[in-house]
Amino acid sequence: MANNLNTRKAKQKTLTVLKFVFLFIYLVVVMFPFLWMLTTSFKPSSEINGPVDYIPNNPTMENYINMLVKGNFGKYMLNSLISSTFAAAVATFCGILAGYVISRFNFRMKTPVYLLFMITQMIPSFIMLAPLYQMLSKAGMTNSLGTLAILYANMTIPFSVVTMSGFYAGVSNSIEEAAWIDGCGYVRALFSVIVPLLLPGIAATAIFAFMNSWNELFMAVMFVDMDKFKTITVGLNSLILKYNIKWGEMAAGTVLALVPTMFLFGFAQKYMIEGLTAGSVKG
Repeated sequence: MANNLNTRKAKQKTLTVLKFVFLFIYLVVVMFPFLWMLTTSFKPSSEINGPVDYIPNNPTMENYINMLVKGNFGKYMLNSLISSTFAAAVATFCGILAGYVISRFNFRMKTPVYLLFMITQMIPSFIMLAPLYQMLSKAGMTNSLGTLAILYANMTIPFSVVTMSGFYAGVSNSIEEAAWIDGCGYVRALFSVIVPLLLPGIAATAIFAFMNSWNELFMAVMFVDMDKFKTITVGLNSLILKYNIKWGEMAAGTVLALVPTMFLFGFAQKYMIEGLTAGSVKG
């Protein structure tokens, strides 16, 4: 009996060690590209174009200075922050309202409307670029940060609606009915009772909408030519020249582009996990 118990403990310890070894190897594989990019951002051009060396011999801030001081990368980051924040706010607000209607009310064409929101997520955005460019150019709406923000919001609204409708499915109708008995209307019951319960899901929806807008490239390249309206993805894309790629500045710019998203995920990590878990159970 004692031998069997010792054997089980030994197996459990072995499995635990194997799990940690596997997770460590997985972490190294996942983090290696980021660490290589980080070290590259501190290398001078001579080391980047020379033999491969993962650790810089002469660390320098030259690449960051070129991006922030000599270039307009700070302006690009501000443009991305404005357009992405606007898109995330609008998409999340529309998702809260439309998701509530789809989840709670029965009406004609409810299923086709929901399927339409689902299908629009399957259509690549670059398919719509040509007709959109023709319409916006004729209306004189190109080279505008406001236009870009509206396009980003339009792009992320279907995802937000579908996601929020899944979160509403996890909230019992009896909560709203109790609010109605107390004299609340639909809108007040929604924002005073239901929305506070869904803050994790709302945070997850807003973060994904923000990230989709922050990382978007095709629309920004297509509709913005003026340097003062360019976003961070366009700025990074401009470092790819005809006969050369500015690897050092691109690495520095990528590190800078990751900073806001890392802070955002770090701040809302708790809500992200709770929201995604709720959506996976009841979505």
